[in-house]
Amino acid sequence: MNINHLVGLAPGAIVGIVLGGILFLIIFIIIVRGIRVVRQGTVVIVEKFGSYDRTLQPGLKFITPILRRARHTISMKERVADFPPKPVITKDNVTMQIDTIVYWQVCDPKLFAYGAENPLLALENISASTLRNIIGEFELDETLTSRDYVNSKLQIIIDKATDAWGIKVTRVEIKNIILPRDIQDSMEKQMRAERGKREAILNAEGVRQSAILVAEGEKQAAVLRAEARKVALITEAEGQAEAIQRIIAAKPDPAYVTLQGFEALKVLANGQATKIVVPSNIADVAGLLTSLTEVVAPGTRTGGAAGAAVRK
Repeated sequence: MNINHLVGLAPGAIVGIVLGGILFLIIFIIIVRGIRVVRQGTVVIVEKFGSYDRTLQPGLKFITPILRRARHTISMKERVADFPPKPVITKDNVTMQIDTIVYWQVCDPKLFAYGAENPLLALENISASTLRNIIGEFELDETLTSRDYVNSKLQIIIDKATDAWGIKVTRVEIKNIILPRDIQDSMEKQMRAERGKREAILNAEGVRQSAILVAEGEKQAAVLRAEARKVALITEAEGQAEAIQRIIAAKPDPAYVTLQGFEALKVLANGQATKIVVPSNIADVAGLLTSLTEVVAPGTRTGGAAGAAVRK
């Protein structure tokens, strides 16, 4: 339809065409405004006349703009809340600062949108109060060594308390424990003392083991030396016995026997004996074999029946 056709129309027709165009434009705008694209990992809360109507899931959705309104867009992804340090008091009255990390996600969009005015602030406050209650049951040393237990108990209690807000707490971690300076100094001194104690114990144990090993070595060496002396004496005695047997079997000449007797006297004279009894017939082999030596310690007198018998 061109301008000439519009000029030839009646005024009422022109008004109708204009109103139709306006109505079409309004309907188009309403349709466009009612189209909603919900992204993956998010949901949209729709209200009807100010009250909850429904929850839009991810995808292409349509709502009536005049009757309904998209009120909240909520992320369903897991989130991390890193809360600042909070003061807590242990059972033995030690004040320290503990900061926590809470992993959470929305499990019920409707409760999350209408359950609490500020869900994150509510989560922080419930975490701080629960942490104080749990730490108050432990002494300082137990608190430092029971992180896993505290984390688990925090997660259970906070998760139960936040069900009314549509929040699921998946994990709670104690990020850091800040102790007072005097407590840190005393713990460092105690740690250094423990290290010194362990070092002294290790040194003493090393000295003890070394002494034991040295004693065992000396013992084995003494046993080996005794065994060697025993074998040497046995071998020497066996050699002497064999030599005597050979001499007897050879029936030596008397002159040889006499010469050996002189050699024996020479050995006796070089010993520690102070008195030697020599038989009257030194050439007699039997007399030579019965020669006796009497060892008398220097500075002592010969006494008793045995001394008298030798003098006679």
